[in-house]
Amino acid sequence: MAYYYRLGAIPPKRHTQFRQPDGSLYKEEVVSSKGFSGIYSTLYHIHNPNEVRSIGKPEPYSWKPAAEYGLNQTHLKTSDVEFTGEDYLSARRNLMMNSDVMMGICSPRQRKMDYYFKNADGDELIYVHDGEGVLYSQFGKLEVRKGDYIVIPRTTIYRFEFEEKGPLRLLIIESQGAIETVKRYRNEVGQLLEHSPYCERDIRPPHELHIEKEKGDYLVQIKKQGMLHQYSYGHSPLDIVGWDGYLYPYALSIYDFEPITGRIHQPPPVHQTFQAWGFVICSFVPRLFDYHPLSIPAPYNHSNIDSDEVLYYAEGEFMSRKGIDRGSFTLHMGGLPHGPHPGTVEKSIGAKATDEYAVMLDTFKSLQITTDSLEFVDKNYPMSWTE
Repeated sequence: MAYYYRLGAIPPKRHTQFRQPDGSLYKEEVVSSKGFSGIYSTLYHIHNPNEVRSIGKPEPYSWKPAAEYGLNQTHLKTSDVEFTGEDYLSARRNLMMNSDVMMGICSPRQRKMDYYFKNADGDELIYVHDGEGVLYSQFGKLEVRKGDYIVIPRTTIYRFEFEEKGPLRLLIIESQGAIETVKRYRNEVGQLLEHSPYCERDIRPPHELHIEKEKGDYLVQIKKQGMLHQYSYGHSPLDIVGWDGYLYPYALSIYDFEPITGRIHQPPPVHQTFQAWGFVICSFVPRLFDYHPLSIPAPYNHSNIDSDEVLYYAEGEFMSRKGIDRGSFTLHMGGLPHGPHPGTVEKSIGAKATDEYAVMLDTFKSLQITTDSLEFVDKNYPMSWTE
């Protein structure tokens, strides 16, 4: 995120002496991207962040493509899934993947993590479909709620505490590259432009520090190269008294995304919310339909030449699709045309507005569904245009 932010106590000059009340030095740590040429933040620890008490045996933590699934328009019926696992990590079920990105769901039974997690492989984008809680990280406390996108840069150490009441459903996207705001919405110094569908006022960084000073036994599970590595420390990784910089987790609500509309049907890029290497994320939100007197609100048929398109249906009435429920995925693969189901085009004529929320992932490399997806596949979907 390209704007400067700071919390807590920091020295006037970086890389200079900054002492604790007992006279010892705070331990400075620079968390940087692209070596030292990308965005970074500087953190000040009470304890040395390198003091490891023990390292446990790595555990496999990866997903496999479903072999020989073939070229099929795909509907994953995940709307009725209540729980996908016991805790935050075991509940992750990645359903689609390529070398740039993975996408899946997470509905853990346990609402509070009793360990910390660090993803050393990629940035994460977590969409809170249902639930509310708090993200605790080195950068502080960030309250999150239904409809939030949470961007978590790689190597951020964090844990979630979600409210015990009500459903908890997360959509998780993991990226090999940095997840960023959209370049065409920014000026030369990184400020979001007037025509952007959201601005800095909508972006919520951590709002206060959360300092854990006590010694004890603290487990950090680190995801790296298809394994979970178990690192135990004698102090909490959240022992930060202050930090500043440009790299930190933040939240942006889908409800704060302002739609761009026109006289005739607007293509999906007007809904773009984030960019990353090899894919984009778009937000479909309630909006006025096209106002040309002969407009057709339903989307036209489309042949993807060089991308695959995933829609995750969050809320509302999905005008162009039949048999799709809240929490369903559709995957329309490049190489096949896709479009509205029979009857939906005529039905849309004269409609004034849509009341739907959906998250779209468009990739520029082909996606494969994983073996975890197979139990959710709607076998009738590829033939659903022949009614």
